[in-house]
Amino acid sequence: MRVTTKGQVTIPQEIREKFQITPAVEIDFIEEEDRIYLVKRKGRTKNTRKFNKLRGIANVNMTTDEIMTLTRGGK
Repeated sequence: MRVTTKGQVTIPQEIREKFQITPAVEIDFIEEEDRIYLVKRKGRTKNTRKFNKLRGIANVNMTTDEIMTLTRGGK
């Protein structure tokens, strides 16, 4: 893996998926002796992050008006 001229590296997709490293996730670099560790920060991210797994999987064959009526309780 190479470091770009801007100091960037690409985290392999398998690692990002395994450790749920998505855009806006905060990470830290920990230095110990001659090694550097990338560590995902503990704590909450935006509330919307918990819905990321669900994004794009809905396949409801309803019109927007039908969905709005359903979500508004038939009003």
